[in-house]
Parts: sequence; C-alpha cells; structure tokens
Amino acid sequence: MDLKLFDPKMSNLIGQKGMLSFSTFNFKAASLNLSPFFICSSSKGASHEAACLSTSSPDGVSLVGKEQYGVETYTYRYDGSSTNFGSSILFREKRVLDAFDDEYGGVVVNPEKLPSDTNVFVSILRSSLSLWRTEGKKGIWLKLPVEKCDLVPIAIREGFEYHHAERGYVMMTYWIPDEPCMLPANASHQVGVGGFVMNDKNEVLVVQEKHCAPELAGLWKLPTGFILESEEIFSGAVREVKEETGIDTEFLEVIAFRHAHNVAFEKSDLFFICMLRPVSSEIKIDDLEVQAAKWMALREFVEQPLIKGDNMFKKIIDMCIARIGKRYCGLSVHKVVSKFDNRLSSLYYNVVDDQRLGCSSHDSCTST
Repeated sequence: MDLKLFDPKMSNLIGQKGMLSFSTFNFKAASLNLSPFFICSSSKGASHEAACLSTSSPDGVSLVGKEQYGVETYTYRYDGSSTNFGSSILFREKRVLDAFDDEYGGVVVNPEKLPSDTNVFVSILRSSLSLWRTEGKKGIWLKLPVEKCDLVPIAIREGFEYHHAERGYVMMTYWIPDEPCMLPANASHQVGVGGFVMNDKNEVLVVQEKHCAPELAGLWKLPTGFILESEEIFSGAVREVKEETGIDTEFLEVIAFRHAHNVAFEKSDLFFICMLRPVSSEIKIDDLEVQAAKWMALREFVEQPLIKGDNMFKKIIDMCIARIGKRYCGLSVHKVVSKFDNRLSSLYYNVVDDQRLGCSSHDSCTST
C-alpha cells in the first residue's frame, strides 16, 4: 500500500523563508511498500523539522528488523524563492556510520553502534566514505571489537589497513586524501624496568628466573619486568620487585636507561634501571616466574662471570655504586602539569646541590 502524510506541493506549511531540518530513515521490512513522506512543523523564527522515510527503489524495500536502518540528519535552507516545495529541497537517502570528528580533521567511528549484519555494514561503510570524502575528511579510525570480527575482511576490501590490535579489538585506518598518510604509526616501543635494591649490609636483591635462555641459567640478576598500560616507570619498578621477591621498596631514582631495537616483534625496547630502597627484608618468591631469590653480597654479585664480562651491565652496576657513594646523580621523578595538554605528567630529572659533589633531594620520590 502507499502511505502519504504530506504533499510536497504544500510549501506554505514552512512559510516563505526558513530552515528545514530532517532525518532520513531506511527501514527494511517485509511486504510493505512505503512512499516518501514528511511531517513538518512550522513556527515563526524557529527551525522547521521534518522526518523523511525514504526507500532505495521506487517499489519500496523490505523490513527485516529494528537494527537494520540508518539515520542521518540534514539541514537545508529554504529561501522561499520557489513556490514548488519539491524543487527547493533535495531529498536523498544517506546512511552514515555513527562517528565523531577528531581534532586533526579525521573521523573516529563509534564501535558500539556498528551494524552486525555484514551486508548492511558494507553498504553503510561505502556511503560513509563517500560522504567523508566530499566533506574533506582525512584519516578514518575504525575500531572493530572481537564480537564484530566478521567486519574485518569487509573493511580490508574497502581499503582499510591494520593499525594495531589488542585482546578485545583491532584498530583499522583509512587515509582519504591523495597525499602521503599523516596518521601516527602504531606504538614503536616496549618499556621494561629493573630494580637495583641494596640493604644496609651492602647486599643486593637478586633473583634466578625460572624461564630463561640456556646461557643465562644459574645467573643471579636484578628483578626485571615490563611496565603495564598506564603505569608509571617508578611504580612499575616497585611492583615488579614486590611481585618477584615479596620485598617492599621505595623508589629513589632512575640510574640509567638502555635503548635497543628489533628486540621483540620488530619493536624497539626502552629499559630503565631504577634504584630502590628496601622497606622490608623477608623474601617471598613468585613461583610462576622466579626459581630463587636472595640477598647477595655486592662484591659476589659483580664477580659473576656473565656480569663481569658484559660491558653494558658492568657500567650500570658502576653507576649504581657511584650513586651510593654520592659520586653520581640519577633522575628523580617530579609531578608537573603542562599548559599544552593540562595533564599531570611525571618529569624525570636530577637535582644537584652546588655546595657538594653529591646529590640533593634524591632520598624519595618527590612530587611538585
């Protein structure tokens, strides 16, 4: 059947001049033919709104369910220059993925409102790209959750590329302009920490790892591990020592850091050596990662063949010893807020007292 709620010739309902804002809906229902219709409301000095139900073919479309429709709002200016309402407004069907603009002229698609049906997704994705291209958008960010993994091959076929993946999603990107892509690359580094902990008996806290390369079997080494997402370097070092040995510590300084490349999965690696002060002494090892842990005399530790024969690690231990002897200054952490982003950050730097050769204000983690 045909249902018409408004005659396009009745332009006098909006007045001589005004704004007409309307939304398009695409319904797919079974055995119901619908013609375009409008519901208009008019008031002097206000915007005029109309809802438009449109079909993709003259014969109408089939309804399948509530989720299979797209909604997009358009605003047209009606200047009253024509008495023919139909010639003053362009009505069209346009389905666009729910998204918001980023600050760099791109678009971030809302992953929570993606269609589940693959046919619906490919149709809306194509019309979205078409619209964003005409609007001069640049980079498109498409986050596909695990439960929407069927949409990944479709996005690839439409020109999207992998950016990165986490346990619960894959992030994909699309660069619209015909120019070099300016989207930032995936994270390039992994970040690790090692804790140098020495007690008042000149003993160093060391561990033997349960899982290690054959050539490192039997080596007593510093507790080490990776920084977690959104974790501070100093708190990560404290956590790793606690997890592996059961020893509670207090962060003092970053003594040094190493930068290496192609370490794992072609990623670079930043490794921070942190000096920590022990505030407990009883060792309780982590059976999953650690074979053994103990307090070892500093001299015995540095005399291990693998430590003594490694130039880089020997240099690290030399710096740690120099710091204990107040002949070296590491980097302490200071909390600061930058006006560029109004975010609280950790800035690592050393504070040297000119009155002596040692370091000042390094006895604890400071916040300013």
